[in-house]
Amino acid sequence: DVQLVESGGGSVQPGGSRRLSCVASGLTWTTYFLYWVRQAPGKELEWVSCIDGRFGTTRYADSVKGRFTISQDAANSTLYLQMNNLEPEDTATYNCAAALQFPPYGAYKYRGQGTQVTVSS
Repeated sequence: DVQLVESGGGSVQPGGSRRLSCVASGLTWTTYFLYWVRQAPGKELEWVSCIDGRFGTTRYADSVKGRFTISQDAANSTLYLQMNNLEPEDTATYNCAAALQFPPYGAYKYRGQGTQVTVSS
């Protein structure tokens, strides 16, 4: 069975930073595009960032470009999201997910349980 387990969420003040991690087990890393997705209360799930598990190509949603950085340690099946200059609008539950394509069109084959990030003063 595939498991994705996120960690690193918490509360942070506007302008602060946070680093999320996601450890995968049972996943053939290079087969997938690895995503960080988020969902705020009352809003739709949106992809935030993506990295090609095979080639390492990265992509970002416009809302986080220049502030967030996705990276991977494929050897240890770990995905990271470094979030800088956080804004209240970044408050959401963040999940790591795996899909076979980019854009994902909502077709995530696997998704973790999520970690909450709250940006507030």
